[in-house]
Amino acid sequence: MKKLHPLRRVMLLTVLSASVIPGSVSAVEPEAPAGYKADTMTIANQRSVGVSAQGYALIDVTSGRILSGRKGDERMRIASLTKVMTAIVAIEHGKLSDLVKVSRNAYAKEGSSLYLKLGEEMSLENLLYGLMLRSGNDAAVAIAEHVGQSLEGFVYMMNAKAEEIGMSNTHFDNPHGLDTDTHFSSANDMAKLTAYALHNPVFRQISGTKLRKAPNPNESWDYVWRNKNKMLFLYEGADGGKTGYTKLSGRTLISSATRGTQQLAVVTLNAPSDWSDHRQLFDYGFAKYPLREIAKAGDPVENTAFVTGRDFLYPLGDEEVSGLTKSVEFVPPETPDYILGYRGKITIQLKGQSIGTIPVVEKNSPLSDVGAFAHEASPGAVPFTKHVMDVLRVVFTGNTQD
Repeated sequence: MKKLHPLRRVMLLTVLSASVIPGSVSAVEPEAPAGYKADTMTIANQRSVGVSAQGYALIDVTSGRILSGRKGDERMRIASLTKVMTAIVAIEHGKLSDLVKVSRNAYAKEGSSLYLKLGEEMSLENLLYGLMLRSGNDAAVAIAEHVGQSLEGFVYMMNAKAEEIGMSNTHFDNPHGLDTDTHFSSANDMAKLTAYALHNPVFRQISGTKLRKAPNPNESWDYVWRNKNKMLFLYEGADGGKTGYTKLSGRTLISSATRGTQQLAVVTLNAPSDWSDHRQLFDYGFAKYPLREIAKAGDPVENTAFVTGRDFLYPLGDEEVSGLTKSVEFVPPETPDYILGYRGKITIQLKGQSIGTIPVVEKNSPLSDVGAFAHEASPGAVPFTKHVMDVLRVVFTGNTQD
């Protein structure tokens, strides 16, 4: 193998370690779990429970696998669940320490509010807490105008992010979720978005905060915001989410919960008994589809001197484990991929359907230590060969062709 100049090796590791940015979700929707019917499902202890939601999705956050759902692709009103997209776009494109000025458009915006004053300045970070914990529509508009330079500019960014994530049944008209005929999403799309957002540490921190204080420049007292998401107080392990409601949408809710190493998220749309729905769906998901270690970084690849480049975790029911198969594909020597340290990939299939890939690298390769490789089923992963390799081919070889 051709050795890289030390400076180029540093550049390689820097680019690779920075390249695992949130990308598209490869969510595999299996057949309905055993016992699942249109209006009821059977959880591990065989107790039949009803789910009140018109549409819902249960997703494993690590893999992006949708574990259960109803009318998952049906376009519906989502109310303030919209603000999950508002928050992640602002986090990715804004500077948290920026001071944001409350414009006339943001001031006294109808619906839920932080009751910000006209001309008041607040950090983008605190506005995001107000947005997610108290669902402030005034905060949503202020954030959008600041980050997007205009309301229209920010909405364009929201829809561009939706397309990037693969939200094919979604269109945003605004950053707050007030009803319009062309503002909609689906349970599956919002589940994809939630899994994507939960891979961002800033979003995770804000979404899971129960109580937040923020300075109030106009009064002697501080703002104090208690999270409206009651799941944080009702369910052990609950660690994030967003509430929503309008007369047309009904009650909408996103929540996430972690048990051991597994994090699940639930989206319910038009759900009169949403708190109960979420508790039951979490219990079902954790019991039925535990997150299993399919491969571990450094595992030897049979009949080679190579190893796997990273862990691969996936939620599987007991009856599904026997349906797993793996196949290995190697890259030829002297190719750009090979020179950059990539030896091939392992494709993992469940009942003949690909659920993700993991890289094959040299034993003790630095590539397996920098987190450069993420399996393609992960909502927080960019497929290695698609994005990173295209850039590095040009940087190190000058070859722009695949």
